[in-house]
Amino acid sequence: MTRPGLFITFEGIDGAGKSSHIEGLAQAFRAQGRTVTLTREPGGTPLAEKLRELLLHDSMDALTESLLVFAARRDHLAQVIEPALARGEVVLCDRFTDATFAYQGAGRGFDTRVLSILERMAQTGLAPDPQLMREPDLTVWFDVPVEVAAGRLASARVPDRFESQPAEFFRRVAQGYAERAAGAPHRFARIDSSLERHQVWQQLTSVFVRKGWLAIMVAAQGGPR
Repeated sequence: MTRPGLFITFEGIDGAGKSSHIEGLAQAFRAQGRTVTLTREPGGTPLAEKLRELLLHDSMDALTESLLVFAARRDHLAQVIEPALARGEVVLCDRFTDATFAYQGAGRGFDTRVLSILERMAQTGLAPDPQLMREPDLTVWFDVPVEVAAGRLASARVPDRFESQPAEFFRRVAQGYAERAAGAPHRFARIDSSLERHQVWQQLTSVFVRKGWLAIMVAAQGGPR
């Protein structure tokens, strides 16, 4: 019998450190015998990756930005996420809809009521249950002070259109994530990502051990190198 799929998303402001732990978690799940689909947003399909390039580098207003994000998400769900979940895979996705509410909603100040309408339109009708609006089974929120994240970005690659935003923008985004987490505490797991890398990994895997999704030994062996 095929095990049910798991849809797990990773969220946080730019520089939170989430991306550096996703591959380690994928390895831990694979070591346990699970098939893993590792993906990201915006992106994950050829069409969505093209939209990602527009979003990261072309100037546009908040509504255009939001429409492109949800267009990419719809294609991503239809082509990658829903088929993987139907096969019983673990889907690990670097950002999903919470990022839209945090960045376009809180960061840009765009109307969250409109975002909720777009969310319903883009995420409904693709699952086996046609009435289901697809949401993650778990969202791991890498919470970090804006100043710490900025220090990490300073030594990274050339910043894109979002990474180059001022600190105040990221404070609004961080608050947006906090509000999303407060509104869905059953779905969110907060990680203090200001700590050392191995401490962040311990926090991360302990969440999955408590849920019974990873064995303690497998989790310990799957950490980032």
